[in-house]
Amino acid sequence: MTFTKTTEQSSKYEHLEKMSVQELLSNINQEDKTVPLAVEKALPQIENLVTEIVSKMKLGGRLFYIGAGTSGRIGILDASECPPTFGVPFALVIGIIAGGDTAIRIAVENAEDNATQAWIDLKAFDVNENDIVIGIAASGTTPYVIGGLQACNENNITTGSISCNAGSPLSQTAKFPIEVVVGPEFVTGSSRMKAGTAQKLVLNMISTTTMIQLGKVKGNKMVDMQLSNSKLVDRGVKMIMEEIPVSYEQASKLLKKHGSVRKAVDNYIGQ
Repeated sequence: MTFTKTTEQSSKYEHLEKMSVQELLSNINQEDKTVPLAVEKALPQIENLVTEIVSKMKLGGRLFYIGAGTSGRIGILDASECPPTFGVPFALVIGIIAGGDTAIRIAVENAEDNATQAWIDLKAFDVNENDIVIGIAASGTTPYVIGGLQACNENNITTGSISCNAGSPLSQTAKFPIEVVVGPEFVTGSSRMKAGTAQKLVLNMISTTTMIQLGKVKGNKMVDMQLSNSKLVDRGVKMIMEEIPVSYEQASKLLKKHGSVRKAVDNYIGQ
């Protein structure tokens, strides 16, 4: 079977430089509308992976994302949002990018071509059989990511992947592959566009569904969120008021005393 990177095929749009601003925006928007439909087709794959993640985390495991370039940055973004949103430790969901933290802002030359570095990076976190590692690569061909998953497989560590081409080497390596085939990009090969959007949507689904399954959401509220600024404190106070019959001032005092919406509500009800 011949593997083709559909994200790098030429799009149906030509001579972009001759389009007006309105035409460019409209056409990009039309392409973006296709992404959720591509994600929908991958829902069974996403479900399989999330079920495995929840199982591992209930046993004390951690979730790792590894990627290069845009894919690595998107993984780090999702991982970094979990502690403030769900009140989990920073060491529970970990994003790793080829080239290290420098590569978050500045591209590190040839970092993605090193097939052995991801395993070295993972070992720095003492990755083990209780954990799960998801490789993220739009093309599904990034050596850094593939090499990392291969090493995980060899060490009995569960692997998943998110890619935007069908039948890629990455999908063939991961135990739980997710393929969101978005087709050619508006700007040929610019996988930060539809592919990047698809990866972000999938990661939103993975982390949010996992945290809900782990009991980090009550109703539809982030009851364990970190109260890191005045806006979130105000939101927390209002959440408490929705759950128990207290005034804003009373809710504020409860939140300050107990440190979280969940504890404030639970302690009030338990009185």
